[in-house]
Amino acid sequence: MMKDNLTMEWPIAWSVVWVGALAALAVALIWGLAGIAVGAHRVGGSLTHARELGLGALVFSVCGSFFSFVVGAWIANKLAGHRQAEPAIIHGGVVWLVTVPILLVLAALGAGAYFGGWYSGLAGTPSWVASHPVDPNTAAIVSANALGAVAALLIGLVGAVIGGWMACGEPMNPWHTREEQSTTARKATF
Repeated sequence: MMKDNLTMEWPIAWSVVWVGALAALAVALIWGLAGIAVGAHRVGGSLTHARELGLGALVFSVCGSFFSFVVGAWIANKLAGHRQAEPAIIHGGVVWLVTVPILLVLAALGAGAYFGGWYSGLAGTPSWVASHPVDPNTAAIVSANALGAVAALLIGLVGAVIGGWMACGEPMNPWHTREEQSTTARKATF
């Protein structure tokens, strides 16, 4: 029995979501470590203001956040074989949703900075790290790190949606309808 578009169910293929989430984490880690290697990211230092973030660090952070989730969502949807944009975008969003708690756990364990400068704001100082004297700029540091983490996560969500949409093969045009595509395909076959 065929359902209309309003009641159509989109089952989530969890195995491909996990593969996509792991791919996103791997790309984010590689990108973050590359940023550290070329000196774009600082490890162990905290920003007190967004102006302290250099252009190289900004480029690495934005591109790393975006492309890691593009790759994760693209891989998940290529494995799932989605041919329509809606289930592909939903799978991209679910890849992002699964990856965020993993990033939180890794940041809580102290590995957040290895994923790029922005992800280090996902967690505070781990409980097993010796406490240092309180910095007078603590509020500014926490604010800058939180702003960076929010930006990284939202840019990653946009990347996941675009990566899922790219993988399905439908034109990336919000005004595209499937009727146009099927009419064009029928004309091409005659």
